[in-house]
Amino acid sequence: MDTKNLNFLAKTADILIKELDSSELVRELNLLLQEYIELRNFEIFVFDPNTSTLRNYAQNWCIIDEVMEEAVKTAIYNAYDEIHGNDFVINGKAFKLPQTIGEISLKIDSIYMPIVKNGMVFGIIEIEFDENTSVDMEFLFLMKIFGAQISLKLQNIVLNEQSQINVEFHDSMKNIAKLIETQYELNYIVPLIGEMLDRFISDHLIYVFLKREGEFNLVWPKACNDERVFEALKQLDKDYGYILTYDDKIGAFPLYSEDEITGCIVARSMIEKLSKRDIDYLEQLTRQAAATINRANTYSTILQYATLDALTNLNNRRQFETRLGQEISIAKRQNNPLCAMMIDIDFFKGVNDKYGHAAGDEVLRTVAGIIKQALRESDIPARYGGEEFAVLLPFTKIEEAKVVGERLRKAVEQAAIVIYQDTPEEKNINVTISMGLAQFDNNETGEALFERADKALYESKANGRNQVRTA
Repeated sequence: MDTKNLNFLAKTADILIKELDSSELVRELNLLLQEYIELRNFEIFVFDPNTSTLRNYAQNWCIIDEVMEEAVKTAIYNAYDEIHGNDFVINGKAFKLPQTIGEISLKIDSIYMPIVKNGMVFGIIEIEFDENTSVDMEFLFLMKIFGAQISLKLQNIVLNEQSQINVEFHDSMKNIAKLIETQYELNYIVPLIGEMLDRFISDHLIYVFLKREGEFNLVWPKACNDERVFEALKQLDKDYGYILTYDDKIGAFPLYSEDEITGCIVARSMIEKLSKRDIDYLEQLTRQAAATINRANTYSTILQYATLDALTNLNNRRQFETRLGQEISIAKRQNNPLCAMMIDIDFFKGVNDKYGHAAGDEVLRTVAGIIKQALRESDIPARYGGEEFAVLLPFTKIEEAKVVGERLRKAVEQAAIVIYQDTPEEKNINVTISMGLAQFDNNETGEALFERADKALYESKANGRNQVRTA
């Protein structure tokens, strides 16, 4: 082999030992080849056994079926089929090198070379030449060595990427399992599970549904507009496991509790099919998520009496402060609006003094019920102490909070509260509430947020009560 060829192989080795991303690697190899011979194009395609497709290595592993014209795609797949058991596909025909280098010259338009691992072809290298290009046997022997060098490099890359995927998978499994150690509220746990799955299965959008009263309700993310997802949910059956759409681009993986479907995790893509590996990972991750959600449900049932106020059945102050920390974290991470509401029953001491503490308890219960009825399921009300209530309004801007506050104030004002006074006869009384609102600023703490809401409440009371003020 002459000095020119040795120099070419040495430069190839120098490129292959660099830490380059896929597009940079193909670009540098292309430039090196152009120093040696004139050519029009240089590409590397890697076979994905999970989808039975060839992927363009330089273009972020995109499937060539999605981006190439039919004739070009067909030529590449034909070359990939022909290359097995041969050294090259030249001008569309399989070619084996002779035992020795002879004085043979070939006019060449295109050449494909195999990428091999353990004797098995797992990809193909494409080189397209300028018109009227001729090559000899020495060039073909050089290209065989060139292809072998690239094969070794890609073997290591694919192995490293698979190892990294396995590490990320096990990390995801552990992280989902660890959630229950510190959290038990589904409103907090489910978005975290969704985010973990979304990062791991990056080619697909992830949706998390929980079943309530026999219906699937989307709990993460906020919206899903693809009717095929809901059609897949309808087909779920506890006896048949997961569901795939006909094109393998949507998969619905049920969450189980005691052999009943309690929810579902859906993976959806408009481009990529779910590979066998993705399906296997999603099945395992879904089982882990179901176990975590079921433990959260059990744990929350056990703790509800320690976290709820006995009189009003709202969150107690301790639980509310826990939820406040969680919602502040979510608002900061997702940059979502969050509002706080402080409520005080006007002249409550007068109710106790005039009608007795039993009547006061009935007022507290009734106002708490009105608060719960006026709020969304995602809102977080609490008895903050005495006749004072606190409410968190996730995903709510201050203008929306004002609307909620006014609706709540009017509902309390119009409610007839039934009490008894030392006789079996009923008596109806009315009470009003004062309210302060504040919207969360990403630079403040939860305590600071409620201090501002409390100041707004003080303004409501100082200015005549039975009104809503904003910080």
